[in-house]
Amino acid sequence: MVEKPWALNLSSVYLESGEKVNKRRLLQEMGANGTVAKHYGQGAAMEVCSAEQGHTAASKCFDDDGRIKRTGTMWTASAHIITAVIGSGVLSLAWAIAQLGWVAGPAVMLLFSLVTYYTSALLSDCYRSGDETTGKRNYTYMDAVNANLSGVKVQICGFLQYANIVGVAIGYTIAASISMLAIKRANCFHVDGHVNPCHISSTPYMIIFGVAEIFFSQIPDFDQISWLSILAAIMSFTYSTIGLGLGIVQVVANKGVKGSLTGISIGVVTPMDKVWRSLQAFGDIAFAYSYSLILIEIQDTLRAPPPSESKVMRRATVVSVATTTLFYMLCGCMGYAAFGDNAPGNLLTGFGFYEPFWLLDIANAAIAVHLVGAYQVYCQPLFAFVEKWAQQRWPDSSFITGEIQLPIVSSGFKLNLFRLTWRSTFVVATTVVSMLLPFFNDVVGFLGAIGFWPLTVYFPVEMYIVQKKIPKWSSLWVCLQLLSLGCLIITIASAAGSIAGIMSDLKVYKPFSTTD
Repeated sequence: MVEKPWALNLSSVYLESGEKVNKRRLLQEMGANGTVAKHYGQGAAMEVCSAEQGHTAASKCFDDDGRIKRTGTMWTASAHIITAVIGSGVLSLAWAIAQLGWVAGPAVMLLFSLVTYYTSALLSDCYRSGDETTGKRNYTYMDAVNANLSGVKVQICGFLQYANIVGVAIGYTIAASISMLAIKRANCFHVDGHVNPCHISSTPYMIIFGVAEIFFSQIPDFDQISWLSILAAIMSFTYSTIGLGLGIVQVVANKGVKGSLTGISIGVVTPMDKVWRSLQAFGDIAFAYSYSLILIEIQDTLRAPPPSESKVMRRATVVSVATTTLFYMLCGCMGYAAFGDNAPGNLLTGFGFYEPFWLLDIANAAIAVHLVGAYQVYCQPLFAFVEKWAQQRWPDSSFITGEIQLPIVSSGFKLNLFRLTWRSTFVVATTVVSMLLPFFNDVVGFLGAIGFWPLTVYFPVEMYIVQKKIPKWSSLWVCLQLLSLGCLIITIASAAGSIAGIMSDLKVYKPFSTTD
């Protein structure tokens, strides 16, 4: 093969002559001819390097599975996890701690962090089937489930995973609209004073968010939304830091710490409400730690052994969960210390803070921008699943597989009619549901509850048992089953609390009405 300069595009490779070649097919041909390509990054050149004839194992340019060599480290994996975990859920933690009090609140948060770390460590051992350094790689969560479990469990996992993605999309739409609405209300309070209730409908803001998501959802895949993910990560740290800072300032202004050992008092709420709200708080905290769905995908970015990817991922999980827990403790506890039993469900939109209004505007704008990116990151697996299924079902359909070059955008982007139709329909559907159920705290609690046990605990535990061939009724097997059972009980109780909250809200809520 004659060596030529290569220019790398996200989906294709262009020869010096300008001929467009499928990148994967090109790399396969190069490998078959005794050469491999070294990828230095998006937009950079591909340097052709030689290898021994017939060499198919890992090399300087390829990993053992034939893919371009991975370069991720423990630090990059930690950054990915922190970016995924620290999201809008952090804003509900002050309310969650207010329901549980100074004793149970931090204790429950610590408990969830330990469970999340342990089950994440179990899940990381399932990245490779068999040997931890040479076994077959599983590229996604579903790949790992399919490799270790079978039959109905795989189908149930797929349903739960994609149902959770739909739920997250609805939750993010609600949260984003509340943040945009909060900007308008903060300015209203600043101009007219706190006496003016500033009634505003959240519906227009949900529509604005939906339109933005229709636009961004046309980005084909993960490779092309990295810039959006980076921007979202910056925004998440921005609004979380502002919330923490405002909490500290409020504590200083109060000249003391508010709150009690047992949380919100009976009398302020009824005994039954106290129970339901406490259970809902469990769901809120669980949602704040949810990232198992993308752990395998993050692990797939790590460089090849030694050390094994599972060992590196365990260290990354320790760093990221510890960092996240510290940050959560600070934000949640400071919010509770500042407002006590009156801690709002959303620290930056519940108007525990009124001034400085411009800082609140910045924080809420950061939330909205972050959620635009987070929506895309979480929905891409569902988008890809449906589109792959459609292509396999109707491979000859031009509507499904055809692409249209758009002259108004860069030459690297092509519009697919099925992608446009399907993704736009999905965004519209989730937006409409969000308009009907705009209850941030209750929805967040419910999402955290239904996703925590099956996706964070049950499937990782079951896969680990199969992967390590743990004997039934052995001490380790019994301990793992008890862990799973305990988390199932917490999930059921948390879901019940969140459903009770949603039902209570529905009694007084009028769809498409203004917000108090």
